[in-house]
Amino acid sequence: MNLKLIEMSEKIKNMIFSFPLVLLMSLLMTISVNYLISYSYPNQPPFFIIKLVIVSALGISLLFAVKTLSQRIGKELIWSVLGILILVGIYFILPSSEKDFTEMYYFILVPLFILSHLLVSFIAFIQKEDSEKKFWQFNKNLFIHIFLTGVFTGVLIGGVELAILAVDNLFNVGFNDRVYSQTFFTLLIFGSTTIFLLFNNSGLNYLEKEDDYPVILKFFTQFILIPLLFIYVVILYLYSIKILINWELPRGWVSYLILAYSVVGILALLLVHPLKLNKAKSWVRIFSKVFYYTLFPLLILLFVAIFTRILEYSFTEPRYYVLVLAIWLSTVVLYFIFFKKATIKFIPISLFVFGFLALTLPFFNAFSVSKRSQKKDLEKILVENNLLKDGKIDFKQKVSNQIIYEIDSKFEFLDNRNERDYLFEFLNEEIKEAAKPHRYWSLLNYFPNAFNDPNAQTSNATQNLNVDLYSNQEFLNIEDYDYMISQTYVETKKIKIKKDEFDFTYTNSKSFIITLNGEKSVDIFPKIKELIEKKSSISDTNLADDLFVETQLENYKIKVVINGIHYYNDSSGISDIWMENLIYLIKEIE
Repeated sequence: MNLKLIEMSEKIKNMIFSFPLVLLMSLLMTISVNYLISYSYPNQPPFFIIKLVIVSALGISLLFAVKTLSQRIGKELIWSVLGILILVGIYFILPSSEKDFTEMYYFILVPLFILSHLLVSFIAFIQKEDSEKKFWQFNKNLFIHIFLTGVFTGVLIGGVELAILAVDNLFNVGFNDRVYSQTFFTLLIFGSTTIFLLFNNSGLNYLEKEDDYPVILKFFTQFILIPLLFIYVVILYLYSIKILINWELPRGWVSYLILAYSVVGILALLLVHPLKLNKAKSWVRIFSKVFYYTLFPLLILLFVAIFTRILEYSFTEPRYYVLVLAIWLSTVVLYFIFFKKATIKFIPISLFVFGFLALTLPFFNAFSVSKRSQKKDLEKILVENNLLKDGKIDFKQKVSNQIIYEIDSKFEFLDNRNERDYLFEFLNEEIKEAAKPHRYWSLLNYFPNAFNDPNAQTSNATQNLNVDLYSNQEFLNIEDYDYMISQTYVETKKIKIKKDEFDFTYTNSKSFIITLNGEKSVDIFPKIKELIEKKSSISDTNLADDLFVETQLENYKIKVVINGIHYYNDSSGISDIWMENLIYLIKEIE
């Protein structure tokens, strides 16, 4: 027993000294996530904590890649410092506030996560003299360790959570619900990282060490992956025949199925790579030769499907990435068909290069191409429909709703990519001033009113139909009140304080009556309507520093704090008001 404990302590010690920065990133991510969990709705945590979660998650894979590289070529301190500087740079590239964290950043971060994991697969094998067999062993072991880490972590989380639940129920401890979520994420992040690093032992030398081909891997590839590929290719070829018979353009969704077939096929080829040299494994040799040829007609279908969507709806980042993947797949197919000394290292290295260029290539990266394409489309729509007058949109022109939706979608897309100055060139001063305070705004409800009614006034046109109004208040000061009662959805609620009974009754857009002991009452609905008119503007989503109304009923002071208000607003006024997450603060007045 003592020998086992000593052996385990040595492994843990070796892991800590081998991967200190990876463990540090995992610990930072764990602490940050738990800090986020500690915040209760509607309070919002500081955005820099969310940035720390993102950067530390990236740091786990990036610094693991840096470690394997330094184990190959040395100079660990230099590479480690460079890795940390990259992470610091990413932290400051991210916006400083949550309202500026638009969907554009998702199209940056997701590829970055993929690239950081790709880097792990080949960074220690970029030199020509590096053995392909060792490269395969390294990635095979990583693949197995990731799978085992998932199994071990799942069992660990289930066991620990069940233990906490047992203690809570058997001994009436009364754990806060956050304990379960914080335990879950601690084990999921730091626990899984520790388990994975323990599997990897000392790192590169251990991972690239040759051993026998795993039987379970052969079984997984032969009886699961390859049959899946057969199903995919049959479906895709039948669909291709249907297209030729009906002479119709392919549906956009087929692109994802072709990409799935390609990715699963390449994964299967990588997993069985060593078996190609074994003459007894004829099925492997046949599969390796046939697979790339089966991709030829599917790649044609893929390009047709992609360009059909691009020509119809212009470039967006997802369509750009799909096109890049199609070009990369074509490159891989041509490489393995025409190069006799092809190496499997080409697959992750080439994908990394394509992905890196898609993010960074000046003028031709995903964001530059998408923004230029959408701008060109917007200008074309405005010109073709005669909507420009002295360079500004003429809202008195009549136009179909479809065109209105197209214009609005272009505005929303470009606004989310920090092109507000460009968009403001098309708007008059009144609309610009109304839109400036809001990070996001929609013209969808502005256009129909003005377009469909030539006599509509700007003041009416700038009112949205469906509007959301949210409180931006992070903290609630309750020191001047004696009681606090919360309510998720506004409806009838009864509250008893000592001998007095309060009855809160809301009737949609008509009244919100607070009654004391069934006798005295006050209607706070006019104050709520006044609050809405004061806090809302042109945007369909508005933020206010605080949302509350106050009143007095007999010897009680009552403050109703509202987190969210949703309502309908048109030329006839505000209606269909619905509220959520209310807090009643009550104080006895002597």
